[in-house]
Amino acid sequence: MRCGLLGEHLSHSYSPRLHGLLGDYSYELFEFAPQDIGSFLQKVPFDGLNVTIPYKRTVLPFCDKLSETAKKMGAVNTLLRRPDGTLYGHNTDYDGFCLLLERNCRVYKGMKAMVLGSGGASATVQAVLRALGADVTVVSRNGEINYVNYKEHSDTELLVNATPVGMYPNNMEQPVTLEAFPRLQCVLDLIYNPANTRLLMDAEQRGIRCENGLAMLVGQAARACELWSGKTIPNGKCQEALCKLKAEMRNIVLIGMPGSGKTTVGRYLAQQLGRDFFDADEEFVRREGPIPDYFARFGEHCFREAETRILSELGKKSGCVIATGGGCVTRAENYPLLHQNGAIVRLERSLEALPTHGRPLSEKEGIRSLFESRDALYKRFADVTVNNDGDLTQAVQKIMEVLR
Repeated sequence: MRCGLLGEHLSHSYSPRLHGLLGDYSYELFEFAPQDIGSFLQKVPFDGLNVTIPYKRTVLPFCDKLSETAKKMGAVNTLLRRPDGTLYGHNTDYDGFCLLLERNCRVYKGMKAMVLGSGGASATVQAVLRALGADVTVVSRNGEINYVNYKEHSDTELLVNATPVGMYPNNMEQPVTLEAFPRLQCVLDLIYNPANTRLLMDAEQRGIRCENGLAMLVGQAARACELWSGKTIPNGKCQEALCKLKAEMRNIVLIGMPGSGKTTVGRYLAQQLGRDFFDADEEFVRREGPIPDYFARFGEHCFREAETRILSELGKKSGCVIATGGGCVTRAENYPLLHQNGAIVRLERSLEALPTHGRPLSEKEGIRSLFESRDALYKRFADVTVNNDGDLTQAVQKIMEVLR
């Protein structure tokens, strides 16, 4: 079988990897301009296609038959070439959102749900929620309910973001704040890059159940795979694919005291996992010169601001190993930058083993004083803590174990 994804800009798509986990067929990326869609669909041989923005409505006239779901949605995201050569159009986004919803929230009749956005993704979400009996409020820029008066709906219990606000590369944007919704039970964000949008982190901090849209991507892909192959994809296989994809997309971020081994461990860990490695201090030196010289000329405040700019760039990456400077935890704004795509690992080493030469604050304040001022901050940032007093391979193995 020859399958693939049809769209305009697809270089960052996770679909080939996902379908490789779910099915047994070739999966290609087909990038075409709008004026070439008709010619592609009629002339290029394929068995099945996923269709992404902006062509979910463009392909409608080329379909010989539509599923009831595709008719209802007015959009197609999956095409099947039937044995007689005709095209069957379906919309598996509906199935995908059902899976995301089932994982997080039981929708009951009359439940107050708010959907951000009024585009194609929003239409899918609305259709599922209304089919389950929810009372749906739609927020849009120019609608009756908009981003000025949305707070009037304080009885909202489920919030779904179906807009691109907060999506890479505009990672730290947030469409709404959650303080207006005291009854909120669940927040779902269809964005999956970054893994944790600022909206999801807002929910996380408030103890509200939340999840990104990766499970929806898996759900719709599984249904497409079933349509093309005629075989059922077990739930366990979907869950396995989701876990693998999450792990592969997640950064591993190392924090800890100066001299705790973040660079050495990080570089070796990246080699073992076949990942790219980035060191925030090395990046700083590349841009600004030696850190002790920069400290002497501009002081710690300027250094921290420059460091945050570097972490903002590194934190947007996916599937990397990132070593940070020892003092990155002193600025609270660095936490969401590192957390948005990463699992944060604290490396610990005995104070007696920590070097001080060439480390301005370690030399100035002393290791013990510096540790006492930062210990609580490291704990606040870290998801897990790994001891690095032993062999390098032991620390790396432990990190892989705890993250697995």
